[in-house]
Amino acid sequence: MRLVRHPVLCNYYVTYRCNAKCSFCDIWEKPSPYITLDDVTRNLRDLKRLGVSVVDFTGGEPLLHRQIHEFVGLAHDMGFITTLTTNCLLYPKYAERLRGKVDMLHFSLDSSEKEVHDRGRGVACFDFVLESIRVARELGERPDVLFTVFRQNLADLERVYEQITQPNGLVLILNPAFEYGDVETGEQLTPEELDYLSAFGKRKGVYLNEAFIQLRRDGGNHVADPVCRAASTTLVVSPSDELVLPCYHLGEKKFPIEGRLFDLYNSAEVQQLAALEGRLPACEGCTINCYMQPSFAVETSKYFWQALPSTIKYNWEKGTWKRMLTR
Repeated sequence: MRLVRHPVLCNYYVTYRCNAKCSFCDIWEKPSPYITLDDVTRNLRDLKRLGVSVVDFTGGEPLLHRQIHEFVGLAHDMGFITTLTTNCLLYPKYAERLRGKVDMLHFSLDSSEKEVHDRGRGVACFDFVLESIRVARELGERPDVLFTVFRQNLADLERVYEQITQPNGLVLILNPAFEYGDVETGEQLTPEELDYLSAFGKRKGVYLNEAFIQLRRDGGNHVADPVCRAASTTLVVSPSDELVLPCYHLGEKKFPIEGRLFDLYNSAEVQQLAALEGRLPACEGCTINCYMQPSFAVETSKYFWQALPSTIKYNWEKGTWKRMLTR
């Protein structure tokens, strides 16, 4: 049963540019403009009309945009739940300006060892993560540590938990790696490794959407009976002010927004393409977390019930539920 029939999330790409070269991502290879404040202002108004409640300012590296604090501040003041993920190279510089404007601030960290983390990210950023945690805590912020899980770093979860997140009172978010297009992450987690990850996710101060694990056990999305609701739950806005459908990773078609996001999203052409969500050939086997998360939240499938306890746990630990009730 469908619980919500309007989009709930906007993945707003402020730029595709990045100051890292992660081995499991190709976005940093793309040339890109930067979004403008005028476009953001217009689009946020239309996102509010469409029923969107969460705006994720993303990239590339979102802190490469010199106006990022204005964007998140505007969205926050308009009542959106704001999220932002950073590799932390620029966070100490922007921390004061971002203070109090990002509801869910994520710092990417994939190992407790500097050399391992920096090698995977293609740039020396481990020390910046630790410095960013210190700066954020001094400002009264409570970021999360986002750990992208591969087979080769699974054993390092314990050290990150014991040495970094628990001593600093931070939530450790487990983000199982996924493949798309020509980007390969290596061998997939075995059933035994998925069991280990699932058990780890039940610890205090750890967030893992258990439905991510079940989806992998089920072989991902299946076009004959899709679980993906990417296009109907999530709006993807590009740095060129385009609506991208059905999702960023497929990007089958891009529609210039031109100040008419509300009408564009509701147009027949966009809705016809959105209706193909999860049914395109490239959708077979998909496990892309950022689209599955909202997909699980809007329909009472088995994934909804598996995702619910971890979602409640995270929102309770972060106090996010209080902000949701008052907005």
